[in-house]
Amino acid sequence: MSVHDAGPHRRNVLWRVALIVTLGGVCFLGAAVAPGQASQLGLAAAGAALAAVGCFSWGLSQMSRWSRQRMFRLVSNFIERDSAPCIISDIDGAIIYTNAASRSRYEPEKGQTITALLRPTLANPGAVLYRLQSSASDKVVATEDVAIRGGYIRVSARSMPDRCTLWRFEFFDDGAANSVFGYGTPVLTLGRNGAILSMNESARTLIGKRPNRLSEVFPELPLRPGAANAVTTKDGRSQFLISEIGIGSGREELLLLPLPDTLVARDPDTDFETLPVPLLKIDPEGVIVRSNREARKLLDTQGTEKRVLSDFMEGLGRSIKDWLADAAAGRSLNRSEFLRLTRPDREVFVQVTLNRVIEKGSPVLVAVLNDATELKTLEAQFVQSQKMQAIGQLAGGIAHDFNNLLTAISGHCDLLLLRHDQGDPDYSDLVQINQNANRAAALVGQLLAFSRKQTLRPEVLDLRDALSDLTHLLNRLVGEKVSLNLRHDPALPPIRGDKRQLEQVMMNLVVNARDAMPKGGVIEIETERVFLKEPLTRDRAVVAPGSYVSVKVTDAGMGIPADKLQKVFEPFFTTKRPGEGTGLGLSTVYGIVKQTGGFIFVDSVPGAGSCFTLLFPSHEVPQGVVEPLPKKEIKPRARQGDGVVLLVEDEAPVRAFASRALRLRGYTVIEAESAEDALRTLDDLGLCVDIFVTDVVMPGMDGPTWVKRALETRPDVKVVFVSGYAEEVFGEDKNRVPNSVFLPKPFSLNELTETVYQQLS
Repeated sequence: MSVHDAGPHRRNVLWRVALIVTLGGVCFLGAAVAPGQASQLGLAAAGAALAAVGCFSWGLSQMSRWSRQRMFRLVSNFIERDSAPCIISDIDGAIIYTNAASRSRYEPEKGQTITALLRPTLANPGAVLYRLQSSASDKVVATEDVAIRGGYIRVSARSMPDRCTLWRFEFFDDGAANSVFGYGTPVLTLGRNGAILSMNESARTLIGKRPNRLSEVFPELPLRPGAANAVTTKDGRSQFLISEIGIGSGREELLLLPLPDTLVARDPDTDFETLPVPLLKIDPEGVIVRSNREARKLLDTQGTEKRVLSDFMEGLGRSIKDWLADAAAGRSLNRSEFLRLTRPDREVFVQVTLNRVIEKGSPVLVAVLNDATELKTLEAQFVQSQKMQAIGQLAGGIAHDFNNLLTAISGHCDLLLLRHDQGDPDYSDLVQINQNANRAAALVGQLLAFSRKQTLRPEVLDLRDALSDLTHLLNRLVGEKVSLNLRHDPALPPIRGDKRQLEQVMMNLVVNARDAMPKGGVIEIETERVFLKEPLTRDRAVVAPGSYVSVKVTDAGMGIPADKLQKVFEPFFTTKRPGEGTGLGLSTVYGIVKQTGGFIFVDSVPGAGSCFTLLFPSHEVPQGVVEPLPKKEIKPRARQGDGVVLLVEDEAPVRAFASRALRLRGYTVIEAESAEDALRTLDDLGLCVDIFVTDVVMPGMDGPTWVKRALETRPDVKVVFVSGYAEEVFGEDKNRVPNSVFLPKPFSLNELTETVYQQLS
């Protein structure tokens, strides 16, 4: 181990300390000979200050020297036994320390700089050392490979405290490259700008000279790594495989590898076969000339030669042959078309893009296929949702108009029944009219249920009690050949829903199950509690985690074919024979379940039966909270009343029936055919009105709007809203109108008069 004195740096420190002490001594001498006392004191103070600074500088110098020596001892103990030469130098390049390997290789002299030490080895060591010293830090090691005769030297630099640098030198000769890449492999070392820095003995023997630039060795630039490249050798031009290997600091090594003896020209059709994109080559007549592996996999066939495109695809909307002829003539190119494959196993859609190429003077079409099944499925789902929404809006509008007509029909029928007793010959006809009007009202209710615009009266229900109450009616519906079996979960939580509508759901499902078993069988109705810990995704629906009540209706009937399973909830879709069903049963069930906040799923195996599963969120009241009891439905009664009624209805037949019914019960009725007429009537402040009976949806101003304006001057007037739409048509308006109730159309004479009576009471 050898530690050299810091030399110039230490001498500079000693000179500065000596200068400061000398100046202090001069100040003391001046104080001794100075004439005045003030001057003596000033010079003495200056001398004392300089002496203190000198002593402090000397102390810092000694501490720095001690710290550096301690650091040197630690580093030297670490690298002394390193097999590579290691040197520590200061900022000026003076050598401070050399390990055993460097002393053995270089034999450094005292006071020698590292630049002078490396000059016999490197052509320009100063530039190399400057670059590395500028790039190095205490966390970054700067490395550079420098070519020397017979190999190269790898120089590493790392910064140390006190502006010192630790240098490490590794030597590599031509044999090192041969040991790594194989003996006799030509290797060229390139710099940052592509200049040839060095090459091993094999490369010099192969090329026959010492080139400086790549163009002297490779006549065809740029290089193609991994492929055959032409190389200029001493015997002429030859082909070699080129491999590039990075060795750091922007340098790389090129290996010249011989070509395999078995290397043959590739089949030009090999790329077509192995491309990961389905491709077809088609002649203008539609005959498939060639197909690659991915295309045959998509078409589900072993071979396509001599077969036409129409054997595999359909659904273009026009002749496939004409489409191909237009593409061969240069028309309709690069425009995608969607077709359906004629695969027997599943429905697959493909997006086909045609391109025209010329082969041997004749046009040939290249078809690029892309599996578009998921895209078409999403498109079909979107179209279906749009269709269902449009049908729902249409159903709601039709139901509104029908409710107005049915209100007028059933209302005037009620008026006629008041004037005919049971012995009258016309009484039975009137009863038939009334009953059929009620049947029509039930059909309109199904339309509203499908469009999810019916008025629900939700309450807390125990499905076990609800189904038990319904069992007698269900047994009558299924007949003698079919038996009903109910199984309940003993710990079934309650749900919140409209009992009347849920009974309609169960009746529709049970009737469908009965019709699926014409020879008889068993219908299973099973309830259980279901707790989902994770979201359940099924049939495009996502059921959130939580507690649910499950109701399963299972039959052992004919089942539903797989292609019709997703259509069973569509309105007017039925698998029954004409005249046996309206196609609204399951769509009504779907609308009621969704409006209640639940989910419905169907599973079916043709020939084995079907299972409809309903999921309703459980309604569990926290402890300490009292659930309000549901209001009992009061059957309308014919009671006389008195008061002034302002009747606002745009439909003349409904207005005529309502006004006659109210007058018949003793009320004074003022009629208005629009909201504007009603407000003009109320401009007479002397007119006393006890109750407003108004339609909700009217041309011009709607019911809630004019009522709120009228209540500003008549705040005590009661309100009855009537509408053929559901109560949801109000939105937030109903909550803002005080003392108001809602009466859905169609309503009977007694329902109207009893509602008015209850409001005025």
